[in-house]
Amino acid sequence: MFVDQVKITAKAGSGGNGAVSFHREKFVQNGGPDGGDGGNGGSVILLADNNMHTLMDFRFKRKYMAENGENGSAMLCRGRSGKDVIIKVPVGTIVRSTKDGRLCADMHEVGKQVVLLKGGRGGWGNAHFATPTRQAPNFAKPGQKCEVMEFELELKSIADVGLVGYPNVGKSTILSVVTAAKPKIANYHFTTLAPNLGICRQYGMDFVMADIPGLVEGASDGVGLGIQFLRHVERTRLLVHVVDVAGSEGRDPIEDFEQICDELVAYGDLAERPMIVAANKMDLPGAQENLERLRRHLRGTDIEVYPVSAATRQGFDELMGAIVRILPTLPEMVVFPEEPEIIAEEQAPFTIVRESGVYIVEGPAMEQLVNSVNFTDQESLNYFHRMLRTRGVIDALRANGAKEGDTVIIDEMEFDFID
Repeated sequence: MFVDQVKITAKAGSGGNGAVSFHREKFVQNGGPDGGDGGNGGSVILLADNNMHTLMDFRFKRKYMAENGENGSAMLCRGRSGKDVIIKVPVGTIVRSTKDGRLCADMHEVGKQVVLLKGGRGGWGNAHFATPTRQAPNFAKPGQKCEVMEFELELKSIADVGLVGYPNVGKSTILSVVTAAKPKIANYHFTTLAPNLGICRQYGMDFVMADIPGLVEGASDGVGLGIQFLRHVERTRLLVHVVDVAGSEGRDPIEDFEQICDELVAYGDLAERPMIVAANKMDLPGAQENLERLRRHLRGTDIEVYPVSAATRQGFDELMGAIVRILPTLPEMVVFPEEPEIIAEEQAPFTIVRESGVYIVEGPAMEQLVNSVNFTDQESLNYFHRMLRTRGVIDALRANGAKEGDTVIIDEMEFDFID
């Protein structure tokens, strides 16, 4: 089964917590803090693998979790970092975040690696918080927590030339003639149910040709096989529009040509892609008359028409020569620009909401700060209050109307506002 679109969930490993520890040794009364840092969490990494051709494997495994970092320990021992998870995907796969539609990665090259989710940082142990005036800090930082994220994987085949056209016009037969590919060939519609790729070697040039399952009128609206396979011609540099110039199924080749062009326009910018026409089935009656009509119809455009017969293997020298002549003049393969992640913490470190006279301070940075505080230790409370001032929380509460004694909630902690 050919699978070219799936959804997966992934989670980077959370960082390990820093340790609260004090050096203990015989004859040493005050050894000082020696809590080690937590290890970093493992990352989720994408790898473009040339040995994969579909997304079938993701039908059976959809969850990918990297290992968490270990907590720090005494004697300044840092926790072990978590192991990365490497997700192998076919070359040509693009990855989007379902949360905001952001394009996270375009795996267009063999061996390309992209860090999809970076592991959480390990927290600092209490040894980091020792100062000349605070010699026995009784608190440490927790590791950075990571959330489960959902992504959509979409395979867009890597090919230089794409064969498009109505069903049963001979696209698969043409591919079998000019390459070593062995696609299924039969005299009925939708014989091809998945894109077939073949490598052409002509006049000292190698290029990849893709046979795209047949389109019909209304394909961009979901008719026939719908638009599910049009994505596989998005990267092609040149389109070869195959038409049944003999009209062997009772259709008019000119109408076929225009209808397929309309579907390419409806899908996106595919109609702007350079195109040539392969007028197939020239060995059948009526083909020559229709060929002249098609050439007159395209007169005044830059679209070249090449008569061929896949059944008798005639006319392919001219067609392949044209492809070899045109390809070097065209831009390189389409690469979709990756969009950087917008870090919510940098964009809005915290928000303040007032409900029934209570001020609620929310934000990932605030939750992490609360988790790093030992509320039974006075020095840790002083650190907490100082960080609220440094990060502008006190000023923001005052600007929102908070007065002495008002209730403030941060994460699960509730306390009175003290200006």
